[in-house]
Amino acid sequence: MGICLICWFWVDCLVGGTLHLGDGSSLAKTASENCCTNNGCSGTGGGMGASTSSPSLANQSPNMSSQPSAASPPSGCPMHQMQTEGCPMHKESEPNKAIERENDFLPAHQERAYEYIACPVTSSTSSGSNDIDPRNMMPPPNQLPTPDQPFSLSTVREESTIPMAFSEKNWVYPSEQMFWNAMLRKGWRWKDEDITQEDMNNIIKIHNQNNEQAWKEILKWELLHAKECPCGPTLIRFGGKAKEYSPRARIRSWMGYELPFDRHDWIVDRCGTQVRYVIDYYDGGKVNKDFQFTILDVRPAFDSLTAVWDRMKVAWWRWTS
Repeated sequence: MGICLICWFWVDCLVGGTLHLGDGSSLAKTASENCCTNNGCSGTGGGMGASTSSPSLANQSPNMSSQPSAASPPSGCPMHQMQTEGCPMHKESEPNKAIERENDFLPAHQERAYEYIACPVTSSTSSGSNDIDPRNMMPPPNQLPTPDQPFSLSTVREESTIPMAFSEKNWVYPSEQMFWNAMLRKGWRWKDEDITQEDMNNIIKIHNQNNEQAWKEILKWELLHAKECPCGPTLIRFGGKAKEYSPRARIRSWMGYELPFDRHDWIVDRCGTQVRYVIDYYDGGKVNKDFQFTILDVRPAFDSLTAVWDRMKVAWWRWTS
């Protein structure tokens, strides 16, 4: 038994944590169909790097191999509605009341985000506070250009496909101006580097693609729990830990592999259960035409028996595929 555990540990470290179970967005249609079946809603489906850190899984269990193709949930389905009787995701239980109270208000970074999606504006109301929002590790939204800014930047924000926990909305990405101001706040100065207006536009596109790809990888892991959480997961909060290398990243570096250039921890709500995912970002070379260059290593953190069991199952599939 001990030898088996050691072998599994090395397979898990060497192969990586990115799953290849088809398009991760297929969970959206699976969730919508399951929710609609349970709740009687009607309608038809309509409408935050590349991940190549592990081989595809050739042999899956019957429940995993028959996932539907990607589609968005119908408007009538309660997948993202806060008050729905049939879906366990929105049934309020005693342990979850404290979590919901903690997240009653949208983070400052997202509170007025939808005002900037459709059309650009020149400024937004700012509280002037330097407090960091714990849900996204971002300061209050700042759409005002800096006094010495060399060129104008867009204030338009793009809506993600990542559902926000305890809300009917999705997370919204920062604008070029917000990203610029955040970089200045961290000590970066534009005079020190050659950066153009087009560069800022590309940086935003790369940033958004990385997050979208990370969420798709999380959805692939969440397919393991599609029965217990038919409505699918939502994102509670996230944060960067670039200088805190994960144990697997360190072990891989001791074996000659490069260290990731960034790390994020994403906290996901799985129908009332909080699940932490660790995401290591590796340099994948040149940026392609889809603004992808990052290799993602996404996996549930080793902080619950369920996560350990999921990692063991996936490591076994990789070993035997």
